[in-house]
Amino acid sequence: MNRRSLLKTAAFAAVGAPSLFPQSDPASAKAAILKRIQPPKFANRDFDITKFGAESGGTKLATAAIAKAIEACNKAGGGRVVVPAGTFLTGAIHLKSNVNLHVSEGATLLFSQNPSDFLPVVYTRWEGTECMNYSPLIYAFEATNIGITGTGTLDGQSDTTHWWHWKGGKNAGKESQNADRLALLAAGDKNVPVPQRVFGEGHYLRPNFIQPYRCTNVLIENVKIRRSPMWELNPVLCTNVTMRNVDIDTHGPNNDGCDPESCTDVLVDGCTFNTGDDCIAIKSGRNVDGRRVNRACENLIIRNCTMKDGHGGVSIGSEASGGVRNVFVENCNMSSPHLDRALRIKTNSYRGGAIENIYFDRVTVGQVAAGVIDIDFNYEEGDGGPLPPVVNNVVVSNVTCQKSRYGLYLRGFKTAPIRGLTVVNCDFANAEKGNLLENVESVKFTNATINGKPAVL
Repeated sequence: MNRRSLLKTAAFAAVGAPSLFPQSDPASAKAAILKRIQPPKFANRDFDITKFGAESGGTKLATAAIAKAIEACNKAGGGRVVVPAGTFLTGAIHLKSNVNLHVSEGATLLFSQNPSDFLPVVYTRWEGTECMNYSPLIYAFEATNIGITGTGTLDGQSDTTHWWHWKGGKNAGKESQNADRLALLAAGDKNVPVPQRVFGEGHYLRPNFIQPYRCTNVLIENVKIRRSPMWELNPVLCTNVTMRNVDIDTHGPNNDGCDPESCTDVLVDGCTFNTGDDCIAIKSGRNVDGRRVNRACENLIIRNCTMKDGHGGVSIGSEASGGVRNVFVENCNMSSPHLDRALRIKTNSYRGGAIENIYFDRVTVGQVAAGVIDIDFNYEEGDGGPLPPVVNNVVVSNVTCQKSRYGLYLRGFKTAPIRGLTVVNCDFANAEKGNLLENVESVKFTNATINGKPAVL
């Protein structure tokens, strides 16, 4: 990436789709979103990575061979870069326009455990703040028409001695993200130019698995994802994204399944999540840096998905300073003693950004460990900041749950109570502690029951 691109990116503030939303007719709005989301098509040309020098066996790096295949495919006008059956060891993979990385049945891309294989640093976002850091395992920058398809496996090879231990903690040793995380947050709050926020070698901010950055027309379909260093699917500042029938099973720290950040027009369809953190977390940047970029995450359809372990089935925030709006979650199944919440909205008075027009419909919940519906303004820094949280027009309809600690877990501020929640045709059974309602001004219940009794505020 040249300096011109870096400077262009540092100043980037894209304009998303119009924010006006007809709350009286969400079905028409959803149909319009779906009509716009069209997966890319690729030329009927294949570039087998073994023809460019990749060797199966999982011991010899195929990074250069894969890069050559991608370059040839791109120069030819596009097509598929094919990973055939076998196990191929690789470092970072950088996709280019009109290239579909196709991981065949029986194929495994085994990603190196050596951090140096994910250098040089690239322009990325880490927990909502832009920086220069290790390359995501699969990355694309300002590309159009890219895909990752096939029924093969993407294996990040992360474990307690590779990547995951960088999470740190109070007893962490040298290889801990703690100091770097604080340094990055400080740089974001001080508006340090992004090209000067350099991490990578000698630092400990883990890369995400798949991150298309400022891309248009993205398809991720059918692949299996295992042992990610951090977040798995993380499109950032992208438009027209389809993620379909992806199987994610990875239980490391911060192993969010799918984190669309500041994206417009996103479909997540038929995916399975079994994760060490949120199954899906919708984000739009953190604090000052998120407001600098100033792009909402908007117009998302999440349907026909299965959520197993995780902190939340569908979470919104906490890094949502650019705003989140127009989210439709429907026909999903969520259940595990290790799934904490079904719908979770987490924010505070330092984040800023309105969260509005959230529709959570026809969701079947077997059990969750905490609340079925969780809206909490006290996340991390909590109260005391200059930006009272704004959550508006959240509609929960046709949702059932068989077991939980709370039905509704709602914690607002005295100065900014929770408003605008509607609960329709819902039945939350065996909610051990009923509801927790703290600084809640208005909730509209229609045919909603908690432990067999009509729900009331």
